[in-house]
Amino acid sequence: MNDSPASSRVPTAAAVSHGVLAPLRTSLFLRIWIASVLSNLGFLFLSVGTAWEMTALTKAAGMVALVQTALMLPMTLLSIPAGAIADMYDRRKIALAALALSMTSSATLAILTFMGEASPWMLLAFCALAGTGMTLFNPAWQASVGEQVPREMLGQAVALNSISFNIARSFGPALGGVILAIAGAGITFASTAASYLPMFGVMYLWRRTPVPSRLPPERIDRAVSAGVRYVLHSPQVRVVLVRTFCFGFGGSVISALLPLVTRDLLHGSAEIFGLMLGTYGVGAVVGAVGLNRLRHLLSAEGLILLSTAVLACAVAIVALSPSVVLSGAALTIAGAVWMVALTVCNVQIQTMAPRWVSGRLMAAYQTAIGGGMAVGSWCWGGAAQAYSVELSLLAAAAFLAATLMLGRFMPVRPAPEVDLEPVKLSDPEVNLALTGRSGPIIVQLDYRVPAEDARDFYRMMQQVRSVRRRNGGYDWSLSRDVADAELWVERFQCPTWHDYLRQRDRNTPDELEVQMRARRYLRKGTGPQIRRLLERPFGSVRWAEDAPEVPNSSN
Repeated sequence: MNDSPASSRVPTAAAVSHGVLAPLRTSLFLRIWIASVLSNLGFLFLSVGTAWEMTALTKAAGMVALVQTALMLPMTLLSIPAGAIADMYDRRKIALAALALSMTSSATLAILTFMGEASPWMLLAFCALAGTGMTLFNPAWQASVGEQVPREMLGQAVALNSISFNIARSFGPALGGVILAIAGAGITFASTAASYLPMFGVMYLWRRTPVPSRLPPERIDRAVSAGVRYVLHSPQVRVVLVRTFCFGFGGSVISALLPLVTRDLLHGSAEIFGLMLGTYGVGAVVGAVGLNRLRHLLSAEGLILLSTAVLACAVAIVALSPSVVLSGAALTIAGAVWMVALTVCNVQIQTMAPRWVSGRLMAAYQTAIGGGMAVGSWCWGGAAQAYSVELSLLAAAAFLAATLMLGRFMPVRPAPEVDLEPVKLSDPEVNLALTGRSGPIIVQLDYRVPAEDARDFYRMMQQVRSVRRRNGGYDWSLSRDVADAELWVERFQCPTWHDYLRQRDRNTPDELEVQMRARRYLRKGTGPQIRRLLERPFGSVRWAEDAPEVPNSSN
């Protein structure tokens, strides 16, 4: 029996060009976007407050840099599970729970600061808790962007979400510095907690209509494994994540060491620190606004290479500059190219993500950028403590320049314009009493291929292999009958019956087309012969007549 689509879908492409502000005409996206600006302001208040408070509590450069690590480390460790949760459950409810965690953490830190109980390690602990809340929130929020705007506006919507953070970064650090200087760290942390309330309210009032699933949610370990397997068997996704990690590793030096740059190189105060962060944020807004035009002039790879080269130069200028004006100008340029590169990588991931795994792919992106920034902050902070702030900045600039070679070996290619919605396949015939946990399920497909087409068929099946494995097929193999040269056998397995049904439900039109192209090499008039087998390991089956006799308890 052949699998056939129950309905056909044709890949769509954007028919018209939209400006960067076009998604704001969608009322739901507009409300969430405005609330995101306020919540991002609060997160920056927390970042500014803890970073500067740490310089007051300790002189150790490593501890100051660890603030950035504490904020980013949860993103590295928890993003993939958070993405799996976002794909498995209602994203709105997940967002509400995550916001509640961040609010509670910030409010508790404010109370402890008012009481005079805050210590360097306590600052790091509550930064990590607040970062955990945002790690849980971001995949649910970003993966739901496609539910808020039409697909042709997705790139602009992603850019606008980045702009929301950088509008906040343009004013937030300076405003946070003013609040810190006038009212102290406690009020700064309390302001962070209050800033999450608008987003909590918007999410609470959003009447989201989740897409129903005929299958129960996956186990969390299998959901995480499915996300990791999708990344491992998607070459271009892997390339984007590696490039994102390297860019975040080198670029993190600015966020990690800027308090020390302000204190030791520029001999500035909290207000100057806020001003420096503000110039960085202004540059990021400029970069995000200009990105739509830049994408028409350069490819994704070209934008990443240009951004990396310019960022390396800007970091070197910051290392050598004794002037607030020159450092501010360099930070403005650095902020612009930082935003351009990361938004390009973000859009690449989102436009390659089928709905069933979109949260997990966004989480993988967050892991890449968060991991790069967390590890980079730790490394650059250690280098600053062991040597000097200037040498650490120059080392980061050299690292960024070296990563330009990645463009030769791991180029980021344009994301294809394909339909990523899954295709409904006809249900397989079943004559056994199966449950969702029945398994393993072995799937075997027999193909009859003329000898002259064997080589081309084999090459095409390597693409089929990637499709099977990233959608949930394990132990894939392709064999050729030694007695019948035309007979090829494809074989893979799924852990349970439900896992097999999920694997079938994940096929997109483009992935089905890959399978159809392989079948074009079959002998004319034949098709694949499909067998679905329930594996019965030795000792797993006991028939009624084999059951031991139970003694009669009445005797």
